Amino acid sequence: MREMREPALNLDQRRARYAWACVVEAPAGKDYGNLAKAAPALIMANGLMATLAFYEEKGQTHHGALARHLRHWLAKEFLGCEDGYEAVMQALFEADPPATYRRATEEALAVLRWIRQFAAARSVTERGE
Repeated sequence: MREMREPALNLDQRRARYAWACVVEAPAGKDYGNLAKAAPALIMANGLMATLAFYEEKGQTHHGALARHLRHWLAKEFLGCEDGYEAVMQALFEADPPATYRRATEEALAVLRWIRQFAAARSVTERGE
């Protein structure tokens, strides 16, 4: 009997799967979703590294969770480094050519699209709507 294999997931499907896992393990309540909703604007205005540093500095549960989720995705799927704060920041500092940093920013925004959508849906479900 042939073993059935799961079809390979494309990048967007992997993003969605990862985002779902992030939202499921994120702190309950609307803070994580609100933060995820505001994150793209913060990244576009201040840059990816500044945003990650801001989340790290805040030290609040939802900030830490979103920062950890973004770092893990970038480290695993794009940077090829450990997912700790210092390792990801170092990899971003050393990104060469500059297009690599730009691509990391685009990747963070892409995974945030899925996180935002799932977090908003989870918030509605938690409210019982």
